[in-house]
Amino acid sequence: MDAALHKLLTEVDTPTVCNAIEVAQGKRGFNAFTRQTMIASHPDAPAMVGFARTARIKAVEPPSEAPEVIKARRMAYYKHMATGPRPAVAVVQDLDVPNAIGAYWGEINTNIHKSFGLAGTLTDGVMRDLGDMPEGYPVVAGSIGPSHGFVHVVDIAEPVEIFGLSVADGDLVHADRHGALVIPPDVIPDLAGAIATLMRSERIIFDAVKGRRLSFEDFEDVWAAFEAART
Repeated sequence: MDAALHKLLTEVDTPTVCNAIEVAQGKRGFNAFTRQTMIASHPDAPAMVGFARTARIKAVEPPSEAPEVIKARRMAYYKHMATGPRPAVAVVQDLDVPNAIGAYWGEINTNIHKSFGLAGTLTDGVMRDLGDMPEGYPVVAGSIGPSHGFVHVVDIAEPVEIFGLSVADGDLVHADRHGALVIPPDVIPDLAGAIATLMRSERIIFDAVKGRRLSFEDFEDVWAAFEAART
């Protein structure tokens, strides 16, 4: 992914990218996206785009392993988040879902992850400290809560699942207030062109219908032009 494509992807929302992937693939049926309503810490923030740095956590029960093991894994987790390809997104599954209570993502942890150069966090778990998270570090989470519980890292760099979306470490993730998706590697070279095609075709509809009264006969012509522009 070059710098121009990265910039473009931060400027468009996840529905646009989902549609553009289908344009690039020449068919409907793209399904690598989240299946549940999510909550954005900064709803008006640009999309977060980057290669996934994955981990899994738990918080309902205290960890059963020795404290030194838990501490060493936490430090290994931070090393994993601080290293690797950039741009990057922290993608962290909470194994307590649907009963998650541990807000791993608050003022402290978001500032730490921002300092590592990460673009944001995607999680099905809990966030807190709304209003105190740093600007420029969005979190798209499953819920909001007040406590960190017994939160601890379970494993690092393993495949995770966020509300039906499977994410492997290193996958290219796009996320915003609508949810998230994984961009298939094979469409990356064609994605900028597909986004341009999509926007050009949608402009045909918008120019014809916004603020206007349209007959069905006129709409048929508009729709035909729209479909032709997407092929």
